[in-house]
Amino acid sequence: MRINESTIANDEGVRATWAEVNLSRLRANLEAIRAWVHPAKIMPILKANAYGHGLAEVAKFLSPLVDYIGVAVLEEGILLRRLGVRAPILVLGGIWGNQIPKYLEYDLTLTAPSVERLEQIDAAAQQMGVRARVHLKIDTGMERIGVHYYNAHTLQEAAVRCCRNVEVEGIFSHFANADAADLSHARLQLERFQEVLHFYERHSLPMPPLRHMANSAALLSLPESHFDMVRPGILLYGVYPSPHTPRRIEVRPALAWKSRVVYFKVVQPGHPVSYGSTWQSDHPVRVVTVPVGYGDGYFRSMSNRAQVLIRGRRYPQIGRICMDQMMVNIESDSAYNGDEVILLGEADGEQISAEDLAEWAGTIPYEILTNINTRVPRLYIQDSQ
Repeated sequence: MRINESTIANDEGVRATWAEVNLSRLRANLEAIRAWVHPAKIMPILKANAYGHGLAEVAKFLSPLVDYIGVAVLEEGILLRRLGVRAPILVLGGIWGNQIPKYLEYDLTLTAPSVERLEQIDAAAQQMGVRARVHLKIDTGMERIGVHYYNAHTLQEAAVRCCRNVEVEGIFSHFANADAADLSHARLQLERFQEVLHFYERHSLPMPPLRHMANSAALLSLPESHFDMVRPGILLYGVYPSPHTPRRIEVRPALAWKSRVVYFKVVQPGHPVSYGSTWQSDHPVRVVTVPVGYGDGYFRSMSNRAQVLIRGRRYPQIGRICMDQMMVNIESDSAYNGDEVILLGEADGEQISAEDLAEWAGTIPYEILTNINTRVPRLYIQDSQ
């Protein structure tokens, strides 16, 4: 049952390439995560256009089901507020001082990675006559943003001492290697974060109510890192973080990427295909053209490596992938204009996964999903009840 569509409606025939986002699978993945991490709260990470799934629709669907929402940048938080999303929203990335009033205007929770930034937040909140919510960011080994764990007491003391217009609602860190086969560095980071938290016990101070550190990999590999809240990203969308991550819960991909055959031809022996003439056959082959390319996020680096599904069978992509089109070799099989082509997804027991595309492109599944261009319309569906 179709429940929503992107602005460019695929069934109006505007484009023959689209992505289907199955909201029922998204909900099932969320519930599987919830059951595994209970009683911890859940903050789904919706940055980068909800990992390519569409920020607006995914946020509107998930916000009644979750405790918090995490985004990367201010603009993502503002968009959600303008769409009417009322759930608490934490902006995880760094901020400029002159951005702070916008956070407060839109009731967004700020990341405080330093004493200086915390004091700026406090001053802005005082000037605006509001109370700011912040989460303290501790760098335990990522070396991105956040006060170093060995200096964390300076930020914690500042939060206690001088911030009358700030509510320290949470404290968090981020794993650098929780998806690795060797978890020794992840465990070291966890120990460092736990030591930072001992500050509150040593000074007989109340602990911030939300301690969080676990990303998708850690919530599977390190249950002791669940604390009060977890931050699932790619796992929520049905993709495991790495081959090394244990499959302790079952999730299914929520996104399928599809196109259609728009041209059919027979290519003769010795006639190269596409730019650079990187592929040719020594016998006549049937070739179909599919209207998708690197301008849509279908990586050029997958040229002569990728595969697609047509009528439930795998076929190789041939020649260089163009900006807007690519060619597929169906050998002596049949295909017709309008036939569905699955770029990412399932059909008749066969599957092309985000991991497959990542291997062909020489990257990771995260980049595959987040690079599906916004000119690819998203179609939102739910399984029939």
